[in-house]
Amino acid sequence: MASEKITPRSENFSDWYNQLVIAAELADYAPVRGCMVVRPYGWALWENLQAALDQRFKATGHVNAAFPLFIPMSFLEKEKEHIEGFSPELAVVTIGGGQVLEEPWVVRPTSETIIGYMYAKWIESYRDLPVLINQWGNVVRWEMRTKLFLRTLEFYWQEGHTAHATQEEAEEETLRMLDVYTDFAINEAAVPVIPGRKSESEKFSGAVDSYTIEAMMGDTRALQAGTSHFLGQNFAKAFEIQYLDQHNQLQHVWTTSWGLSTRFIGAIIMTHGDDQGLILPPRVAPIQIVIVPIYRNDDEKSSVLPVVEKIQAELGDFRSKVDDRQGITPGFKFNDWELRGVPLRIEIGPKDVAKGTVALARRDFPGKEGRSFVSQQNLYSRVSDLLTTIQSSLYDKAISFRENHTHEPGTYAELKEIVSHGWAYTWWCGNPECEQKIKEETKATIRCIPMKQSDGEGSCIYCLEAAAEKVYFARAY
Repeated sequence: MASEKITPRSENFSDWYNQLVIAAELADYAPVRGCMVVRPYGWALWENLQAALDQRFKATGHVNAAFPLFIPMSFLEKEKEHIEGFSPELAVVTIGGGQVLEEPWVVRPTSETIIGYMYAKWIESYRDLPVLINQWGNVVRWEMRTKLFLRTLEFYWQEGHTAHATQEEAEEETLRMLDVYTDFAINEAAVPVIPGRKSESEKFSGAVDSYTIEAMMGDTRALQAGTSHFLGQNFAKAFEIQYLDQHNQLQHVWTTSWGLSTRFIGAIIMTHGDDQGLILPPRVAPIQIVIVPIYRNDDEKSSVLPVVEKIQAELGDFRSKVDDRQGITPGFKFNDWELRGVPLRIEIGPKDVAKGTVALARRDFPGKEGRSFVSQQNLYSRVSDLLTTIQSSLYDKAISFRENHTHEPGTYAELKEIVSHGWAYTWWCGNPECEQKIKEETKATIRCIPMKQSDGEGSCIYCLEAAAEKVYFARAY
């Protein structure tokens, strides 16, 4: 039961976030440094995110499978860029069953290598393609600075891995999954994202091209919320994933990988939360409606509870909970469920029973602004419409916030000022030296080269040379 007041967002955003994750019982710190325990309320939220994504994956022809947690070290060494990119983050097992292993095992940081090995066994002919597999699981990356959900040594995610006969098919798949992530973020989590391509310095180790969905958090920092990678034939050649084409010629396949993790829970918290706590979008909230019966004695209780039971039954299609805890004031319950971000609260007291009404309280508008009294008649329809309105309202607020904190600098000096409290949308010449200088001098990185580009050309914000693409610079998590 939460009782301590959390630090206001405006006072210290990081403290607010850390305290809120604990107070709302989403997760807790594990005894192993940098790891987390996801509590039932947090896992229920993750399950809802999983379900929304899994439905989309299966609708696009993907199937689920499971691959080992341990990977032979030699597998990672087969793809040079891949091992160079991940080597600082690897957890390595050297002893098993009391014996030194002949070859060290890596606790998977990602599964391209082990899946590539298996695809080489399974794929023989063009008739075996495409292979469209997704895996739900956990991975380990040895992070130095950790933060619950956002960056932990062990985290949960899905990783899709596909193999195709042609480059065109693989590139189409990469962008298709980027669109799936974009649709999921916007329509399920009400998190506005900008889909785009990563710069060479920011792309996934071993990829030809990496794509991302970038979201602005409530402190204006950027969060990479999901990624999709076109791997070309890099892993196919490393693991000899070949097939006989229709002309009986041996060809290497073209592969992709894409992933979204429990980091997205952090995105939801930091996009929508306020000083009172979480604000969860109705489509993914573990509890969409909390019903609070209000009574002072047994007589009032005997008149209120039957109405509460009737209304909960009527709203059975929604994820609802009746808060019938004893010895706790209604005010405490209201604050507790606001902390946990439940989108809609229904209050029912003796006067409501007599009048045939209920009080509805929206979480996205705390206080009197979000509170209304409505008839118990047609309550299902009213609640359904209100949850839809709340979902849209959260998205609109987040879009407005992003627009108000995104600016186009006219000079490099302006860019420096903008990225201290927002995003800069500006021309970049494509030279990694300019990118690196900006990073060193401002701590801002290129979040993405957006898929939707402005017409024409401009001058690089740093070197003033000709530039054909605009990018987003921001400080990031």
